Amino acid sequence: MSDIEIAQANEKTEMKPIQAIGAMVGLTEDDLELYGKAKAKISLPTLRRLQHQPLGKLVLVTSINPTPAGEGKSTVTIGLGDALRLRGQNAVIALREPSLGPVMGMKGGATGGGYSQVVPMEDINLHFTGDMHALTTAVDTLAALIDNHLQQGNALNLDPRRIIWRRALDINDRSLRHVTIGLGGATSGVPRETEFDITVASELMAVLCLASDLGDLKARIARIVIGYTYDRKPVTVADLEVTGAIAMLLRDAIKPNLVQTLAHTPTLIHGGPFANIAHGCNSVLATRTALALGDIALTEAGFGADLGAEKFLDIKTPVLGKTPDAVVIVATVRALKYNGGQALKDLTTEDLAALNTGFANLARHIQNMAQYGVPVLVAINQFATDTEAELATLVALCAQVGATAIPANVWGEGGHGALALADAVVAAVAQPSHFTPLYDPASDVKAKIETIVTKIYGGARVEYDHKAELALKTIAQNGWSQLPVCMAKTQYSLSDDPKRLGAPSGFTIHVRDITPKLGASFLVIMTGSVLTMPGLPKRPAAMNMDVSDDGVISGLF
Repeated sequence: MSDIEIAQANEKTEMKPIQAIGAMVGLTEDDLELYGKAKAKISLPTLRRLQHQPLGKLVLVTSINPTPAGEGKSTVTIGLGDALRLRGQNAVIALREPSLGPVMGMKGGATGGGYSQVVPMEDINLHFTGDMHALTTAVDTLAALIDNHLQQGNALNLDPRRIIWRRALDINDRSLRHVTIGLGGATSGVPRETEFDITVASELMAVLCLASDLGDLKARIARIVIGYTYDRKPVTVADLEVTGAIAMLLRDAIKPNLVQTLAHTPTLIHGGPFANIAHGCNSVLATRTALALGDIALTEAGFGADLGAEKFLDIKTPVLGKTPDAVVIVATVRALKYNGGQALKDLTTEDLAALNTGFANLARHIQNMAQYGVPVLVAINQFATDTEAELATLVALCAQVGATAIPANVWGEGGHGALALADAVVAAVAQPSHFTPLYDPASDVKAKIETIVTKIYGGARVEYDHKAELALKTIAQNGWSQLPVCMAKTQYSLSDDPKRLGAPSGFTIHVRDITPKLGASFLVIMTGSVLTMPGLPKRPAAMNMDVSDDGVISGLF
């Protein structure tokens, strides 16, 4: 059966009313705002009340660099949550929301797979509770207000050439990467060049995910820099006097969404920034709520540990006020063989030599996570084609670098396939954790970038384009240098070249631009050729999708 067929069969026969899922973690009907039978938002008064609850243990799930072979990070997170509850632990999961871009493109959704899924799968992967639409509307409303300000006399003296706020769309659309607007004469606006981001790369997505409450959301929106005046002074949303309007559009989107796994584990899904161009973590509010409701909260960070996990640990945890008690790195035999040079079409064939070579990628991520002083485990996401020799080899290789690796068959068996992993996690979170940030945010911007490049990526040096050097001067002049850095880099390699697999070293990272995101409170470092608006593949996943006359969806993974 496909993922969607498994999910649909469960939704018809076994899915519980969402009130029952809330009751499992002490939430009453008054705490929930229902979106049908299977989805709910947690109310603002309840979120305020939960801020005073003691926090449980936090487990961060990350992975090796993604490959076409797939790693199954969400699938393992969900299966591990189910397994912990089978072991009697009060586990709560906190995940990111899917973006329609990858759903309609080729990467897929974010609800897991097989018997390790979150449901209702179709709703979550499509429109869910409308959060992505609210964000898109807020982004584009701000853009419209900026252009209207230009049209109506430009009292703020905004330079149209230096407006950095972009419109957004939650779909991959390469034709919108560079556009000209305002054509058609004096009544159609001020002509200027601009760009579109995918919604999940917008600063408002980061703002929503890092805000601690509605008041903090407004404060963050107010300080967003939308552009610069003709004399190079920054202009903010507060200067435009529309902070309240933009926050109003996000009044409901700020509330975390409650759903369930196939095994009825309570799951919060909220926020979805990409980790290759944003900070890649679900919302602070959802993670804190999971920590308040459960004894163990499981969350994930997007893409590999070089991106999502680094940003979780250096950008999100200072805001969250809680550091992980354990880190789980997800790897597969298939993906490591791919990193070791085995052809994609041959990955079902045993190849211990390729596995040994490709292990260097996992070893680098293990080393990187260990730098933070937190217990590290490896979850081997098991496939039916993995041989006993390959699994034994991978376990032994991990042991050689001081890491415990546990195979888990969560796709085929759900939580029952991850009981040994759950036991290892319970033991790990009981160990002392001595969390150490990678860098001091108060240090020089270049020093922060170079620390990440050398200590996480394995690179040797950083080169800055002229545009990036100019941006650094602007950042210093405005007193923004103390902000943490958010690296925008390809997810496929530790370097900025997506074709350099494994664990390259001694390379140069090329920084082409740096953008201040004062609402998110970080600086985005654009490297290599990474894009903020992806494109669709030659054969998008959308071509396999359909809906019957009865409203039944097919082809959605």
